[in-house]
Amino acid sequence: MELSVYTIKGEDTGRKVTLSDSIFAIEPNDHAIWLDVKQYRANSRQGTHKTKERSEMSGSTRKLGRQKGGGGARRGDINSPLLVGGARVFGPRPRDYGFKLNKKVKDLARKSALSYKAKDQSILIVEDFTFDMPKTKDFVTLTNNLKIADKKSLFVLGEANKNVYLSARNLSSTKVVTVSELNTYKVLDSKSLVLTESAVAGIESILNA
Repeated sequence: MELSVYTIKGEDTGRKVTLSDSIFAIEPNDHAIWLDVKQYRANSRQGTHKTKERSEMSGSTRKLGRQKGGGGARRGDINSPLLVGGARVFGPRPRDYGFKLNKKVKDLARKSALSYKAKDQSILIVEDFTFDMPKTKDFVTLTNNLKIADKKSLFVLGEANKNVYLSARNLSSTKVVTVSELNTYKVLDSKSLVLTESAVAGIESILNA
């Protein structure tokens, strides 16, 4: 697949970039995508939820009533889960929700996501660019020039660029990542995928390795 390269002013440079069919034109594997997105979201969970169990409650341990003959459940003390304000039975504990996923599955998921974007004609190629200083207005102008201002977009750079990142940080509908930070969830979560020329080479270098 060949795509035209645009400047940050939205003008066609006349150059073409050929996207690798082994990355941008495969038969998407939905199950691999599901696994990779599930892992990403699981790793994003804090897992700090906690409720107090019976041994952690403060309160008297005096037995409230007779063991039998009261006509109700056998509640030992004021911390009993049977009472309002008592402990919780089998409550949540801090835990790590992350799980292992093979590298080949993750690579397949990213290739599948990129192939979906290519099939939907949602990929734009721009020449490598930078800003002299962080300025949100310049980035808004860039999205207007590329006609994606009203779309949720993901910009992928070949390497980290602080000025570009800071310029887009205040825009809720725009994210900027480097090739090494690119993942399946972020690709699918955007309506328009904008790749710099160096990012295309970086993606092919990583996923064809």
